[in-house]
Amino acid sequence: MDPHHHASRSQDTGRAFALGVALNAAFVVVEAGFGFYADSLALLADAGHNLSDVLGLALAWGAAALARRPPGGRFTYGLRGSTIWAALANAMILLVAVGAIAWEALNRFGAPQPVAAEIVIWVALAGALVNGASAALFLRSRKHDLNARGAFLHMAADAAISLGVAIAGVAILWSGWGWLDSAVSLVIAAFIVAGTWGLMREALALALHSAPREIELPAVRAQLEALPGVTGVHDLHVWAMSTTEIALTAHLMIPSGHPGDAFLASAAHALEARFRIGHATLQIERGDGAAPCHLAPDDVV
Repeated sequence: MDPHHHASRSQDTGRAFALGVALNAAFVVVEAGFGFYADSLALLADAGHNLSDVLGLALAWGAAALARRPPGGRFTYGLRGSTIWAALANAMILLVAVGAIAWEALNRFGAPQPVAAEIVIWVALAGALVNGASAALFLRSRKHDLNARGAFLHMAADAAISLGVAIAGVAILWSGWGWLDSAVSLVIAAFIVAGTWGLMREALALALHSAPREIELPAVRAQLEALPGVTGVHDLHVWAMSTTEIALTAHLMIPSGHPGDAFLASAAHALEARFRIGHATLQIERGDGAAPCHLAPDDVV
């Protein structure tokens, strides 16, 4: 990957995080204030969710900045892995916020409070606009960055949730059913869990050095086995260095001996072009039996 292109994309993502944090932080203050004034749990629940998104966006933004620091000292990969942990922390923050929303909603079901429905409607519609604009900031970078994809999904979900709150406000205004406020809060909680669970699973898998989900390991192995002169591949490992960078190590059996630097450069370029694996380390072995590799069995790491 062209380092200048990668730096440009990182800068674009950084600006998106900065604008997203600013927009949502400002709206959280406005929404929470109107939520208390209107005594609307749905608005307060949405404000709490948006606050957790602000914290998550700030965390992801900081991790993205750390990931750009060059390697040094004991951190031979730099701090690229911080973006994975930020994505995981972001998902966990959201799930904690869900618990608080659901608990308060259940407590209010038995004693629904009067709600200023008109305020709920207009504030929620404003929230849909803010969250929709925030989601648009991550529209391009979501395809290559788990952090950005998480931010996009959260902002898009928030826009949909805000629309749901506005619809609840219309229903309360029309019917006078105050319990709809708590019901919508529970729907919001379920919506957040559904949207966050996949992100948390993927971030946790990457934190445990799983191969990214878009990588098909049999296809990677087949491509290496098809290289000229290669008779076998073992000790194959693929993992995420960050939410945007993938690494690979493998041992190639080539009885004729080392094929030269041009072979290694061509193999690495092919891996990057097809699988986005930008950091490939290949070890060449002749496999003549004189010094068998103790890492050859699949169950040995």
